[in-house]
Amino acid sequence: MSGVFVLAPNENWIVDRWTKEWYKHNADISTQDPDSANIIWLLADWCWEKIPKNLLTSKFVIATVHHIVPEKFDENARREFSLRDSYVDMYHVPCHKTRQQIATLTNKPIRVIMPWVNQEIWKSRDTLRDEMRKILGLTDNVTLISSFQRDTEGKDLVSPKLEKGPDRFCDIVERMSKDRNVEVLLGGWRRQYVISRLQKSNIKYHYVELAPFSTVNAMYAATDLYVVAARYEGGPQSIIECASTRTPIISTDVGFASEILSQDSIFDGSPEGALLAKPDVQAAFDNVSKFFIPSGFEPFRQTFQSLGVLK
Repeated sequence: MSGVFVLAPNENWIVDRWTKEWYKHNADISTQDPDSANIIWLLADWCWEKIPKNLLTSKFVIATVHHIVPEKFDENARREFSLRDSYVDMYHVPCHKTRQQIATLTNKPIRVIMPWVNQEIWKSRDTLRDEMRKILGLTDNVTLISSFQRDTEGKDLVSPKLEKGPDRFCDIVERMSKDRNVEVLLGGWRRQYVISRLQKSNIKYHYVELAPFSTVNAMYAATDLYVVAARYEGGPQSIIECASTRTPIISTDVGFASEILSQDSIFDGSPEGALLAKPDVQAAFDNVSKFFIPSGFEPFRQTFQSLGVLK
């Protein structure tokens, strides 16, 4: 069977879920056998060496680059990009900012396509708000500020992962706690940096590590304000998830924030900017709904079919 083969990292990360969703909904143009594929899609581009070189040279290769952190893009990273680039025929990026990052590194075509959104996972769960807040022991006067992405470097579980902006997030929470009763809800893993900052500031927090989707939906429902304070992102996925679940969110201008959120919801990363930003739940939902399954697959399908290599 010919078609598109999608490379997954098998790291229990979002790209693995995307791969499963792609195969489930696009079986007619897909194959799970790289030898018989016409197109090899390196959705996990950092795992590209898992594909035999003879396949990379004989197939049409598309590599997805989610984002680049300039401070970490050293000579070794540049050399690896260049080596992989010699096998890549076309790039896919999730946002225009990533396109700008790699446009100076390659002369290959670059397509900007937003990732699809599984609305069956990320759906509004207003009925869970009271239940989740009761579980967390929150009173009505508590403003719950949330963050569900990792913030600490894995090399030492102490250093902040600065591209994610955990230092900014803590600065914002500390400022907001001066004039309101603030508590913080954390999800994901490697949250040690933020937890240590919250402890030093005597700000109460709740941590649910690696929760299932149903619990994360309830966590979004309980949230009064989700804050993305990142410096560099390919997404982040929390923007899509907040928009889909109608969770109030503000974000720095990273990744596809400006394509989903109202401009009033985007701020400069400072506590002062965060105080001025205004969540617009309806605008975010209206924008993200354009990428719901199955519509969200169409730009990818059209791109692959336009290459003239699928049989």
